[in-house]
Amino acid sequence: MKTTDPTPLPPDLPQSPCVGICSACFDDVCRGCGRTLTEISNWLFMSDAERQAIWRRVLAQGWQPRRQGRRS
Repeated sequence: MKTTDPTPLPPDLPQSPCVGICSACFDDVCRGCGRTLTEISNWLFMSDAERQAIWRRVLAQGWQPRRQGRRS
């Protein structure tokens, strides 16, 4: 029996975890978005399921999505 993923994603996530602050100087994980360098370089070619798996991991690790829209 196949079950659905127990961790629903927030409905208003940005298209990408990128926050425009790229930094992976000391390891293979960007300090801005929490993705590995391989995940960053392949993001455009990944399926929705692959992207959702990455979103779940970075959110579980405590990364917070950037805010949508502008501040007034």
